[in-house]
Amino acid sequence: MRVVSVDEMREIEDIAKSEFGFDEALIIENIGVQGSHIIGQVIDEQGLREEIVFLIGKGCNGSDAMAVARHLSNKGHRCRGFLMFPESDCSKELLNQVKMAKAYGVSINYIESVEQVSGYFQQMGSPIVVDGLFGTGVQLPLSNFMYDVISYVNDSALFIVAMDIPSGVESNTGAIQGNAILADMTLAIGFPKQGHYISAGAKYTGVLHTVDVGLPKDFQNQGNKYLLQPEYMLDLLSPRDKFADKKRFGHSLILGGSHGLTGAAALAGIASLKVGSGLVTVATWEPQYQELIPRLIPEIMYGYVPLDTAKWDILIKDLNKYSSIVIGPGLSRSARSRRLVLEVLNNFDGPVVIDADAINVLSYQEDKQVFAMRNAPTVLTPHFGEFCRFAGLEYEKLEQSPISYLREMVDNINCTVVLKGPCTFLGSSDGNTYFNFNPNDGMATGGVGDVLAGILGGLLGQEESLKEKTPLVQRYEEMNRVIAESIYIHSIAGKLAADKFGVRAMSARSLIKCLPDAFNTLEDSYDKIYREK
Repeated sequence: MRVVSVDEMREIEDIAKSEFGFDEALIIENIGVQGSHIIGQVIDEQGLREEIVFLIGKGCNGSDAMAVARHLSNKGHRCRGFLMFPESDCSKELLNQVKMAKAYGVSINYIESVEQVSGYFQQMGSPIVVDGLFGTGVQLPLSNFMYDVISYVNDSALFIVAMDIPSGVESNTGAIQGNAILADMTLAIGFPKQGHYISAGAKYTGVLHTVDVGLPKDFQNQGNKYLLQPEYMLDLLSPRDKFADKKRFGHSLILGGSHGLTGAAALAGIASLKVGSGLVTVATWEPQYQELIPRLIPEIMYGYVPLDTAKWDILIKDLNKYSSIVIGPGLSRSARSRRLVLEVLNNFDGPVVIDADAINVLSYQEDKQVFAMRNAPTVLTPHFGEFCRFAGLEYEKLEQSPISYLREMVDNINCTVVLKGPCTFLGSSDGNTYFNFNPNDGMATGGVGDVLAGILGGLLGQEESLKEKTPLVQRYEEMNRVIAESIYIHSIAGKLAADKFGVRAMSARSLIKCLPDAFNTLEDSYDKIYREK
């Protein structure tokens, strides 16, 4: 599923009109048909029978909402439109939709004050509200009148549906200025918008449904931003040879752990093993070696890195016996850690996952040449704070424009970057950005990122082609697909863990326990897609 900016959506609509004969009335009618079907289905499933109030702006968003109201009324729902602007300010198409809606039995009220809204609500009880005020064309900040109306609706409505994007949310950045509709559900028109997943927009959107307005299918495959879905990973899981030796399935090395933090390296190692690695070795600093051993399971090998860097020669020479390296979980932020990370980047020919403290000891400005010169696949896995430290960037700026800063970094340092958060952004070297939107408060706990690093290392290590001496661009194509699968598997395991253990009780180890079922879930998705084809 493609994700678009406001300008991209306008361009799509312009092309649909000029080249495919679409007109505004046809688009609105399709929205009315499809939108009313989705809303009707959801409110029926939830057993809601209250009157549906439509907050109507003066432009396209209001027209769309009126079309939905007309079709819902025709299905037997009680619908009422609140026109929030004088008729003289309203578009011609909106006035036409209002006329049609009236003919279909939709009650229309002209609203001039918050008191009128509250008066109707008190008469009706808590209604269902459909927000058709502004959509993607919102101009922030909101007027005082709209601010107060939105506050009242957020406090008083039983269930809120937003048309395209909640009013008050900026469609590209997800930003709000003071207030916005807090939707339970949003109907994205045509395609999801960036602002549904970024900053405050992710919190205000609610459950997102996409309304198919009949746009040509070719638009779906254009652009450079997509939701991460099973369709992208079809045929990715490499078939496993029943007669293969364990070495065929890779040997992953985890470098991490420091005083009190060896559990991070252990979690990454166990996760790597549980996604199918033939062999896994976990190594920590020499003083923490005894601390690490009891944290591991018997199937994992272990070792240590001497504190004396003069003894590193053998360690460095042995790196290329591994098929993938994960470095950083619990590593510590020291000059010695920094040197170890650079040694790995400069001397290992296979895929490297740079995680946690391995990111913290590096600097975008100081080390970007190291990444640019590396002739092997590299993936960085920062959360927002780590990204900001690495890039020397203010957190607020990244929160407002994560995609642009992510793309700038990927394009400049020859790496794939996984920017972790409630919506995780995968910035791949092919110029595309993938959105993995699976917010789960149960995953806001220590060690969850270490598990992702281990999954990445384990799955990357099973792809023999990633260590071949083919052009890096060819290896990145395969690597990016494996990374996408790793992210998706991680989030499925998180959802399964939340369902099984509860969001409060689940831990990083809960995700590892749910990995078998996560793979089964993904494979079931593949089977369903194939059957539908």
